Amino acid sequence: MPRPLHLNPDRLFPADPATRAIARALYESVAGLPIISPHGHTDPAWFAGNAAFGNATELLLVPDHYVFRMLYSQGIALEQLGVGNPGVDPRAAWRLFAGHYHLFRGTPSRLWLDWVFAEVFGLTTRLDADTADSHYDSITAALATDGFRPRALFDRFGIEVIATTESPLDTLAHHQSILNDNRAGRWQGKVITAYRPDAVIDPDHEDFRANLARFSELSGEDCFSWQGYLAAHRRRRADFKAVGATSSDHGHPTAQTTNLSSPDAEALFHRISRSQATAADAELFRAQMLTEMAAMSLDDGLVMQIHPGSFRNHNAQLFARLGRDKGADIPTRTDFVHALKPLLDRFGNESALSIILFTLDETAYARELAPLAGHYPCLKLGPAWWFHDSPEGMRRFRRATTETAGFANTVGFNDDTRAFLSIPARHDVARRIDCSVLAELVAEHQLEDWEAAELAHDLTSTLVRKAYRL
Repeated sequence: MPRPLHLNPDRLFPADPATRAIARALYESVAGLPIISPHGHTDPAWFAGNAAFGNATELLLVPDHYVFRMLYSQGIALEQLGVGNPGVDPRAAWRLFAGHYHLFRGTPSRLWLDWVFAEVFGLTTRLDADTADSHYDSITAALATDGFRPRALFDRFGIEVIATTESPLDTLAHHQSILNDNRAGRWQGKVITAYRPDAVIDPDHEDFRANLARFSELSGEDCFSWQGYLAAHRRRRADFKAVGATSSDHGHPTAQTTNLSSPDAEALFHRISRSQATAADAELFRAQMLTEMAAMSLDDGLVMQIHPGSFRNHNAQLFARLGRDKGADIPTRTDFVHALKPLLDRFGNESALSIILFTLDETAYARELAPLAGHYPCLKLGPAWWFHDSPEGMRRFRRATTETAGFANTVGFNDDTRAFLSIPARHDVARRIDCSVLAELVAEHQLEDWEAAELAHDLTSTLVRKAYRL
């Protein structure tokens, strides 16, 4: 017999009844605020073309590395799920997923997916092997209707603005199309981009030299010369700003920065661009480019996001077979105090510069990140990210950073996701956890109730608008 799917209205609130009541009241004051999604990886083609999503597997399973990495860890081949295998039977892939849905108990993926099933599709039974087909049919049938097209869902979810993330090699045609529709009054959804230059900054990228050639074509600059390469970044950043970008994003292996002299930087780039670089040269170049990007941000006003500390594509065999972003990125230890000092020596006291720091190394929160952000005017702390975008990860983030950095040196929440339908669920979890943390401070008489109410609004709306200049 199918098991009922029920979302408890007090989920994630404190167990103590008095504290729970405070959290509930705080949450009710912010639950209906618009969603501001300042950093993520949804596909702008969805919003430009507004085509119907195909089926449940294509939308909810294949793009979501949170989901398929768990299944892979239990011995299920990604190709069986449709990852890198468009010829798979989508219903068979969904049945395989549904039959293993119990693996997600206690994970944030379970929270997000249950919300999607219940709130977006109105399903009333839990996903399992017995309900696989009925869920698949209900979801796929709904996706064929106009009310489930990307723009309709964007409006239904109460999204005020969403940022996607594009490479400098992107033509930005989808963003230009959306902007044209905005101007013509055909749709008012605000979809902006963010400048993610890793593909032309990381010498270890497998297509680095080809990317430099394409970078030259798009920018009209000679990207095999140092000055031309820097000019190309400036030109493309301006192109991104023209379609709404307010931020850049940098996913380097480490947070290392440096501040080379112009001749030394040019000599380094000469080696890099001619594939004569050592591993040390590659790291030094990435370090120099973080400093160069900070200089450009000070000039053009783009907020700079640094997402370091992931060993990308750790599974070499999987990478060789299926390519990037297949759930095999693994967190590493990350130094910030020493790594960022060259950049901060040059720009740390510039209040006009805004750099948002993220980490996958939670040991750095209290020891390094909160003290840095609690001092340098240019630094803010990004929310709990990726592997720590979870109820406990969010609690750990607040408890490790608030005493040193306060709330004001953080930037609210961003969902950082490719899974469009989970965005409201993720923001809902963040609001519930922040309200729970604030409720505990009220219950312990560290905050007045009115202060907590103000902070709940700040953490949901005010800080993210300010941090991302929206």
